[in-house]
Amino acid sequence: MLFKRAYAKINLTLDVLGRRDDGYHEVDMVMQSIDLSDLVWLDRRPAGEVTIESTSAAIPVDDRNLAVQAAQRFFEHTGTAAGVHIQLEKHIPIAAGLAGGSSDAAAVLRGLNELFGTGMSLDELAEIGARIGSDVPFCMYGGTAIARGRGERLTRIPYLLPMFAVLIHPRLFVSTAEVYQGLRPDDFTGNPASAAMVRCLAEEDVQGVAPLVRNALQRVTFDMYPELRALAEKVEAVTHHPVHMSGSGPTLFCLAVTSGQAQRMYNALRGIMKDVYICRFVGGEEAVGQTATE
Repeated sequence: MLFKRAYAKINLTLDVLGRRDDGYHEVDMVMQSIDLSDLVWLDRRPAGEVTIESTSAAIPVDDRNLAVQAAQRFFEHTGTAAGVHIQLEKHIPIAAGLAGGSSDAAAVLRGLNELFGTGMSLDELAEIGARIGSDVPFCMYGGTAIARGRGERLTRIPYLLPMFAVLIHPRLFVSTAEVYQGLRPDDFTGNPASAAMVRCLAEEDVQGVAPLVRNALQRVTFDMYPELRALAEKVEAVTHHPVHMSGSGPTLFCLAVTSGQAQRMYNALRGIMKDVYICRFVGGEEAVGQTATE
């Protein structure tokens, strides 16, 4: 049996450039891995057998699950005459804008590559992952990256700041498709924030990161879900720090430059919310390097 961690992500920037001819939207965003993670175990099974079990009753345990789709595509692509049983211990909130399902899929692809010795590079695995979901290629590498296109075209960023994110996850379902449909032409930009964010990371300017965080989807999500806007205002009043949204939501986060600052935010927020997490930024080597066998 082989073990992998599947790390969540947050968006440091998310700009939408416009609507594409294929119906998707062109995005430009800086994505960052954080150490909130699902735990994934892979166990060999006979050829054609792909099964999954999860600690969460809220996710499907059939081929609707991205982890199952990842295994199926791996065996189709490699022609490996084998199967796998996936055990999934969920810690990343579901449908939260944190890429939990995509990260699980990426962990399965990396793990199967090791378990069956197929020797594919991360680039090759990311190509398989792109056919499963737009966030899977980023989750394949982890760390920090600019993601463009639908999110699958990556420019990896070698800078990792020792920063923390305090996540606030309201128990609210947000439809990503409906959020994108709610975008207006004035939500689009030709001047994405990724270049300025990357300069800030390169200069190791931890104080300069938070003012550059922006998310073009936040207006739409807050308009669609006024209770989320109200929560963001409450979080800002409690923490005295800017509040940001990851992906299409509903997860909110505040950035902290020290663990002590993050702990103080956490302590204050636990008085008003149950699902609060302290996370640190994670680099690519750590994101892909967690492996154990038994």
